[in-house]
Amino acid sequence: MAINVKELTTYDISEDGSTATLSLVDDAGNPTSLRFQITDLGNLAMTLPSMIEAAMRRRNRDGSYRFAHPIGSWSIEQASDPSALIVTMRTMDGFGVSFCMGRGNAMQFADSLAEVEAAPEAKFTH
Repeated sequence: MAINVKELTTYDISEDGSTATLSLVDDAGNPTSLRFQITDLGNLAMTLPSMIEAAMRRRNRDGSYRFAHPIGSWSIEQASDPSALIVTMRTMDGFGVSFCMGRGNAMQFADSLAEVEAAPEAKFTH
């Protein structure tokens, strides 16, 4: 059964933190909700950017399309593993994503950022 979502309304986290419920209104105006185990919600969060990008590329008929947001802030902190860092990027409206990055990759990333300054048209990948 497909639910056509008209509006996402609220979310709720269970007392023990094991589940999250997304409340929504369907296209007929009926309130309903979706309950996720946290691991499944994490999997959904990792899948959504690719889904959005694929849909936008198809809609715009442009394979280079990126669903990108301006960075409002970023932070770098030590991970529990001494050889890794946690890099968090946030939009101005508060959406954030964190990545764990080994120090070697972090240095390569820093070098790539410096190279972009010198060659703004280049694309650097690792």
